[in-house]
Amino acid sequence: MPKAIKRIDPSSTPVVALEQRGFAKTLVKWQRAHGRHDLPWQKNLHPYPVWLSEVMLQQTQVSTVRAYFTKFMDRFPTVQDLAQAHEDEVMSLWSGLGYYSRGRNLHACAKRVVQDFNGAFPSELKDLIGLPGIGPSTGAAIASICFKKKEAIMDGNVARVLSRYLGYGGDLSQSAHQRMLHAFAKALLPRGGSDMPVYTQGIMDLGATVCTPKRVLCERCPVRSTCVAFAQHKVLELPFKSKKIKRTQKSIYWLIAMNDQAQVLGAKRGLEGIWAGMHAFPEFESETTLRQALPRDVVVRPLSVIKHELTHQSLSIHGFACLFKEQGARLRAQKKAQKPWDSALNLAGFEWMDMAHWARVGRPKPVADFLDQLDWLA
Repeated sequence: MPKAIKRIDPSSTPVVALEQRGFAKTLVKWQRAHGRHDLPWQKNLHPYPVWLSEVMLQQTQVSTVRAYFTKFMDRFPTVQDLAQAHEDEVMSLWSGLGYYSRGRNLHACAKRVVQDFNGAFPSELKDLIGLPGIGPSTGAAIASICFKKKEAIMDGNVARVLSRYLGYGGDLSQSAHQRMLHAFAKALLPRGGSDMPVYTQGIMDLGATVCTPKRVLCERCPVRSTCVAFAQHKVLELPFKSKKIKRTQKSIYWLIAMNDQAQVLGAKRGLEGIWAGMHAFPEFESETTLRQALPRDVVVRPLSVIKHELTHQSLSIHGFACLFKEQGARLRAQKKAQKPWDSALNLAGFEWMDMAHWARVGRPKPVADFLDQLDWLA
């Protein structure tokens, strides 16, 4: 068993002592015996499914990703299939998974792989991180798992494992300390490339199932005997970040308008801001402006408020449903007469979409949740 190590000083040279190299061997052995082996993307360690899973797993739990991964692989079994798909279909399958720029980048990346690399993912990290949506950590995961390259991933799980194991107290909200920890991660890699797929999966497994943020299972950790944080009773103090995410509170107001043909008014949002490129309802800054935009004889019913948590925002989404009778003739007449409510609603770009149409396009989860509340209008 490797000897206990000393606490790593953030200002020291990023070279890990020889006795620490047992970390990789221990982790590889542990992963083979106790790691996760039932994840659907582990059945085939080819670049396409590994890439797909890594993108989906960015800031998303494994339990959520399982079903989405299966849906995507069933519909798009190859990168060529994904590249040839229409963006609306891709985003429709992505709906509910969140961080929707990932879905658009996924589609763009598939096209680039087909166009620039003849449908074969490149094996070198420098080429991988040149593709849309693939950063250094995702690229390192693909290179190490699929091509046995000696590349170190550095996602949140790995940063937590290594900060605790090394006793690294550098402020990881600063890029200099992120780079230094990454240098240590490289030094801890297996000596040869043959163990890289198991090692990479092992360090991710350790962070996801044992060395977790709060309910830490140190008694199950294979490297506990040489873990500085465990020895110094500082497991929950690491990793250290001085800057915490500050969430702002925001309320938005959506008009969910249905016509007498059970169609709902919607449009594809622009490529900026929350839910960029997704389909949603007309949006207002307040309930007052929403109601003022409608004819006086239209009955508006408030729906249940939906709370939606984003990385930097807590949203309260207020939906107001209304039914337009004989909407076709009525709206054409309103528009022709240039009524104030028509300009306030800003119907340009909006269209009446039936439920089958809504199901075929990308839509944020709150949109789908409000659509489910519309039975009373039909």
